[in-house]
Formats: sequence, structure tokens, C-alpha cells
Amino acid sequence: MSLLNLDFRTANTLWSGVLVETLARCGVARAVISPGSRSAPLVFAFARHPRIEAIPVLDERSAAFFAVGLAKRHGAPVALVCTSGTAAANFFPAVIEAHESGAPLLVFTADRPPELRDCASGQAIDQQKIYGGYVAFYHELAVPEATEPMLRYLRQTAAHACARTQAGPVHLNCPFRDPLVPVEDSSARALEGKIDEDFLAHLAPPPSAAPAVTLWQRRATARGLIVAGPCRSPDPAAHAAAIVRLAAALGWPVLADALSPVRHHAAGGAVVVTAYDAILRSERTARDLAPRQVICFDGWPTSKVLRGWLESVQAETVMVSSGVANRDALHGRTRHLDLPAESFCAETTSPADPGYAQAWQKAEAAARASLDGALDAATYPFEGKAAWLLARHLPPATPVFVASSMPVRDVEYFWPADDRRRTFFFNRGANGIDGTLSSALGVAHGSDRPAVLLTGDLALLHDANGFLLRPKLRGSLTIVLINNHGGGIFEHLPVARFDPPFEEFFATPQETDFARLCAAHGAAHVLVRDWKHFIELVSVLPAGGLRILEVRTDRKSDAAMRKKFFAAASAAAEQALA
Repeated sequence: MSLLNLDFRTANTLWSGVLVETLARCGVARAVISPGSRSAPLVFAFARHPRIEAIPVLDERSAAFFAVGLAKRHGAPVALVCTSGTAAANFFPAVIEAHESGAPLLVFTADRPPELRDCASGQAIDQQKIYGGYVAFYHELAVPEATEPMLRYLRQTAAHACARTQAGPVHLNCPFRDPLVPVEDSSARALEGKIDEDFLAHLAPPPSAAPAVTLWQRRATARGLIVAGPCRSPDPAAHAAAIVRLAAALGWPVLADALSPVRHHAAGGAVVVTAYDAILRSERTARDLAPRQVICFDGWPTSKVLRGWLESVQAETVMVSSGVANRDALHGRTRHLDLPAESFCAETTSPADPGYAQAWQKAEAAARASLDGALDAATYPFEGKAAWLLARHLPPATPVFVASSMPVRDVEYFWPADDRRRTFFFNRGANGIDGTLSSALGVAHGSDRPAVLLTGDLALLHDANGFLLRPKLRGSLTIVLINNHGGGIFEHLPVARFDPPFEEFFATPQETDFARLCAAHGAAHVLVRDWKHFIELVSVLPAGGLRILEVRTDRKSDAAMRKKFFAAASAAAEQALA
């Protein structure tokens, strides 16, 4: 909507038009909208604005995670709109994920006006601060008034809300009185000619000021380690290059999580370790490789083995991550620096021990060779091989969304370091399986490259309403579905020894016919015959549409295989250092 096209028919239409125009000038280009009556003024304004892509999504939980995916993909605030009542409650899981991962989400919940609350009026619940401490900013907007002072208040509040999304999700509760539809009532006509270009001309997206470089002076120690944790950087290549430069300058090895750009932009210059989970399963190797200092970027990796080792070592630690949140769940001897990797550099006071980095390099080579050999020889449908083959055969620069639970762990275990510049996306803020499909569709939507989702069966079914987004998808998403008929990760936990009730209440087996589910939603489905067939399917990705590649596996035998592979890789690393 240009300013010359503001709708002056009612106070609601003018109010919503000014609100949406403010958002557009502050950098909002996308709005995800769920249906409802009370939100009608907002919907009309978003739907008719020429610079905002308005996307209708039926299910609120799916809509919210779709918006999270869009926000993570573009790094810009995405508006999320719903009607009053429990619709707002269905946004909550995605708001939590946005809070934990710092996604710029701008949530608008329509509401009844104050006189229709607490009196059994329909679709009226208490929406005040419904998301509690999970938002960076909350405000209930005033009931719309067609006066210049109130529109100035609206303009300033909306601009401030956009700016606050840099710290995470923002919630604006929006009460509306009737008429909700744009029928002429002359309440705003007096402002025609007054609310013009000058009224909003000063607005612009917030500048992305680069923080000053922080210099860290390393005290004398010959044994230091860099840990590159999960990171969704706006410039993955620059993020990885900064960490590799630091590692080369210090002479320290880098343990790179599979969700860190370092693992996927590994062009050389430093020792990059990816098989640390297997390496550190040997008590002797873990003891021999203990560091005295650690620099961790963005948070600790997924690996429970690595986390336990670092917790036991209690090395002096510097945690480098943007934002003031406490990222050290290990509660170590940690200092936190609030800045991106590109703004961190170090000054050494003594040379590193080259033998320490060389030891890690030897252990990595031995463990990686063991894992690669075992996976190459696995002709049976072992689910970890899917991640391993994706690393080898996906086209360069493919956007990859990885589901929580077992898929993200298989990627960490088996995806080697390379320089194929894949960009990884994930919902690891709260580490849940909520909204997996919808978030992946948000990543794929509008992308210039076909995207891939690696997921398990339960994560996909938990968000099955995400299939309703298929007709809206502008882009390509290939879903690699690991169908092991239940929750494979539970097979690795102590509870697996207690059956009953393990199988029914923890593994939760399912018997869904995914071919029929896909057919019902008009999505392509392919049952993978063998690994040769799988390689053919992932080596060239379709230019558009939604496609599911179903890989059927056995979770119990796969759990046993992982243990066997890890034991062999750990022994190989220990032998290499003997």
C-alpha cells in the first residue's frame, strides 16, 4: 500500500494501514496470517500492501513455525497475525523457539476491546502477556482512534517493536471494535491530507552497525581448543573464515559442530575435528587430549559426550556469542563476550604446542576413516548413512534443515568437514520437534536454491498440518524421511531397558502410510529402494514443489550399529595416538 492509498473509510482501516506501512518502512517484507474475524482490519491492510508478501496459513502452530523458518532464512522481522482467543495460544511453541534462537518474529494477536473481556464474550481470553518472558518486548496497542496524536503513538510503537525484534520475538496485542470490515463510517475522513508522506518519511530499517573488535589476550598455555557450536550466521562463510583465522593464529584445533558454518566452509588453514564424539569415548584419549583453555563460539555442540568431557575438564573458557543470554549450560570457568565471531581476535603470549593440534589431527583422521569405511560398507538401510550420503551427494550451497532428535545427532556423528558451502537451518533453541515441516517450508519458500529437510517420522507427523502449506510454497523442498516407526533416539536412553512401558509410551510406534498422506496433500512421494537409488534422488534436486523420499529403517538394529561404529572409531583414534 502506498501512502496515497491509505484507507480512510474507518478508524480501523486507517489505523491498520498506518501500522502496516510503518512495518514495511522498517524492514518487514513478509506476513504470515491465520484466518479469523477479529483480526480482519490487520488482514486487509497486510493483504493489500504491495511491498509485503502476505501468506495465509490455516493452522496457527504451523503458521508460527513457518514464520520462524522465514525469519531464520532471511534474518529480517516477519509479521505473524492471528485472531483473538486460543489462536494466540497456538503460537506459543514457535514463540518459545524464536526466543531461544533469537529469530526476529513480530507477533500480532487481535483481541476484543476491554469492554468485551471477562464477560463471557466469544473468543475472548486473557491475552495480556500470554507469552510471558519469552518475548523481548510486549505492548497492548490502544483501541484504534482516528486522531493524529494517536496515530503518532502507533507509528512510534510499531517502529520500536520492529527494532526490538533484533533481540528476539515481540508481541503486540491489538484490540479492535466493530466495524471490523472496511465499510464507510466517515470516522477517519477528517485526516485525509494530513496523514501523508511526511508523516512516515523518516522511517527506515534499523542500521546493522558492526560491533567494535574485541581483543582477547591469551595467557601462557600450550594446550588450547576452539569449539564452534551451532550457529545461524547471516554470512556463514565470513563466520567460518573468522574462526579458522583465529585457529591458525593460535595454533589451536577446532571442534566443529555439524550446525556450525565451520564444518561446511572448511577450506583449510586449521585442524578441523568432526569425529570428536567417537574420539572422546575412549577414557585414555579423552584424558590425553584435555585442554587448559577453550574458546567456544555460539554455544556448546549437540554431543553429550563432548559436553560431559568439557564439564569434567573444567578448562578456563571464553564464550563468544551475540546477545547477553547465558549460553554455558556446563557452568564452567567461563567469561562471556557479547559479539559475533568476526569481531573477535586474539593476541598470543606464548606459542602453542604443535603436538597438541597434531594429536587431534591424527585422532580425527583415524576415527573418520573408521566411520567412513563402516558407512561405505553398510549396504543395509542404516539411517545414519542417509546423513553421510547427503554430505557427499547434495549439490553445493544447498539449504539444509535438520530436525531435532536423531537426525541432528546423525548429522553431527557422520557429516564430515567439507567446503561445499551448504547452509544449515535448525530449531535448536528449545531442541523440540515442534513445527519441523513448517519451519523447513519457511526456509525453502522464496529460496533461489532447492532445499532439503532431514527428519524422522515422528517429527514429521507431529507437524503434519504443515503439508497444508504446499500450495503456498514458492520454491523446492525435498524431505528425506527416516521412517523407523517410532522415536529412534529413545533406543539410546536408559529407559529403553524397561519394556513395558518403553515401546508404547516412549518409542510410540506409528503405522502411517506416508504415500497416502502425501497423495492427500498433492505432494510427491518416493519409497527409496536402496542407497544407489537414494544417491540418484538427492544428487539432482527438483526446481520446485514438495517431494518426500521415504527411507525405511529399523531403529533397534540402528542403535546397535551406532554403538558398534563408535567403539571401532574410538579404538582407531586411541591406537593412532599410542
